[in-house]
Amino acid sequence: MNRVQIGIIGGSGLYDMAGVTDREDVTLRTPFGDPSGPYVIGTLRGRRVAFLARHAVGHRILPSEINYRANIFGMKLLGVEYILSASAVGSLKEEYKPLDIVIPDQCFDRTNARASTFFGRGLAAHVSFAHPFCRILSGITYESGRAAGATIHKGGTYVCMEGPQFSTLAESKLYRSWGMDIIGMTNLQEAKLAREAEICYSTIALVTDYDCWHPDHDSVTVDMIIANLTQNAKTAEQIIAGAVARLPYERTCECASALKYALVTRPDAIPAQVRKDLAPIIGKYMALTD
Repeated sequence: MNRVQIGIIGGSGLYDMAGVTDREDVTLRTPFGDPSGPYVIGTLRGRRVAFLARHAVGHRILPSEINYRANIFGMKLLGVEYILSASAVGSLKEEYKPLDIVIPDQCFDRTNARASTFFGRGLAAHVSFAHPFCRILSGITYESGRAAGATIHKGGTYVCMEGPQFSTLAESKLYRSWGMDIIGMTNLQEAKLAREAEICYSTIALVTDYDCWHPDHDSVTVDMIIANLTQNAKTAEQIIAGAVARLPYERTCECASALKYALVTRPDAIPAQVRKDLAPIIGKYMALTD
């Protein structure tokens, strides 16, 4: 298999990626269990890519049920260095209208029931996460959105809530008072795990509706949200394809060496099984310290 440098994770409404040719389904098993489904390997704009439907084909997996570790670890096994993620979000600000797109630069974690690290079991590591999204990848994605003619906003904070229920009115008002911008249920764990795996990660947040704080919220129907999802997904495909064509082959960002100073357990104290399981992530550093 040729090198697959670019991963694409599709969220609500984006269950496939138009334009991908030479397709092959690849099923992987990881030390953390099974990913959401097979990875669709193919060619997009002359680059090898791997597409994964986050919620599985048919949208069968709730946000809290997603095996985020397996999904990201599988990308690492394929050789992925960039992940472009698309997800539906609610807007917490008037200026982010339905059908707009946001490329956030910050996250705020409101989840409480999810595994969000590859480490533990005898190996301690602490990666830097002050800037959770890759600045270079996010910049390229934003420029691709502008070229596609999307109404796109650069920067902002993504609140990741547990779900599957949407916010209460009190919660929605609180997030607005904190200055949060958009709200969703999936991207925080992906961003954390991608950083641990030294994979660049960026989110294309697709606004489907205003969160319940908005006075017009009660007039929003499921049909309206689905229509917005469908339209947003088509725009996301254009943005992703444009970004794929623009991505550099060599990385110069901090994501590529996020683990360099993060591993704190003495190498000879790491359990053998953990070393084996995490070899795709930590192997190059163990060679330096053994």
